[in-house]
Amino acid sequence: MKQPIIKTISIKNDVVFGENVTVIQPVNLYGCKVEEDCFVGPFVEIQKEVQIGKRTRIQSHTFICELVTIGDDCFIGHGVMFINDVFSKGGPARGDTSLWKSTKIGNHVSIGSNATILPVEICDHVVIGAGAVVTKNIKQSGIYAGNPARKIKDLESNG
Repeated sequence: MKQPIIKTISIKNDVVFGENVTVIQPVNLYGCKVEEDCFVGPFVEIQKEVQIGKRTRIQSHTFICELVTIGDDCFIGHGVMFINDVFSKGGPARGDTSLWKSTKIGNHVSIGSNATILPVEICDHVVIGAGAVVTKNIKQSGIYAGNPARKIKDLESNG
């Protein structure tokens, strides 16, 4: 019987960390930048060309693919999946990065557990409900939920 190939979960040398970052192993991080005072939970993968802003918290089992930028003071819940391949030619890009699209998450964005985020832009001060599927840009602050995600409520002002 052939032995299985086992790859260890790791943090590569090309990861750039700000000060005071907490990472709970096991994780798979490579080619990304994680700013100061962030938290990265266990079983998280953050791929190359990803930027995570200051004081952002990434909960366990989250997958952040290439070309994602997340702002400051964000919360990414358990099991959130970011997508960069939208099958624009009817099937997977199979490594053709020219077919991938980027995602930009603003500041003060909270994304609930098990949400799926397609290549979109999300403005500042947004809450994405658990299990939501974000398929289009979000240009107004508020609370969004459902599949596809839609605005269900304004955020209360702190004034």
